[in-house]
Amino acid sequence: MTTEEKLQHFLNSCTEDASTRSEKMLADYQAALEKTFAEHKEDALRRQAMELRTESEKIKREGNKQLSIEHMKLRKTIGEKQEELKDKLFVELKDKLDNFMETSAYHDLLEKQIKAAKEFAGDDEMTIYLDPADEDNLQRLALHHGVDLKISAYSFIGGTRAVIPGKNVVIDNSFASKIAEAKENFRFETGVADHE
Repeated sequence: MTTEEKLQHFLNSCTEDASTRSEKMLADYQAALEKTFAEHKEDALRRQAMELRTESEKIKREGNKQLSIEHMKLRKTIGEKQEELKDKLFVELKDKLDNFMETSAYHDLLEKQIKAAKEFAGDDEMTIYLDPADEDNLQRLALHHGVDLKISAYSFIGGTRAVIPGKNVVIDNSFASKIAEAKENFRFETGVADHE
């Protein structure tokens, strides 16, 4: 082999070695870049998912807060409307009671209440109070039942109140107490479960 051939062989060998090493370095550098890119991409996706989760929770909390506020406003509006309707209902009830007090059925009711109170009292002393609006019935009822009847100092809308001191009992059959009890226990049936 001539010197020139040897030099050519050496040059080819060096070029081939440099080329192989260059390709390996380039492949290693590209692999390192791809690994760094993958890590960066994974980190960015993780941060993005965390931000998305945080924002979703924030939006959900804000939505729940607004829903709660609207729910409270709605319950308040419904409560006010129910109270308004309840008041109207009891005004109508009072009007119907006023009309009822003009009927013979009301006089029969007074008779029954007096009779029941008299039976409950037995031989004990008793005073039965009538509403001031029933003053014209006082004499007739007192004579018919043989009891002490008095006109109340204040109106209780109708009905009777009996006081039996010996038994320490008050029998309150007044319309005022019945209305107050009905108003206190009155509830609208909405068909919707209350969540409080």
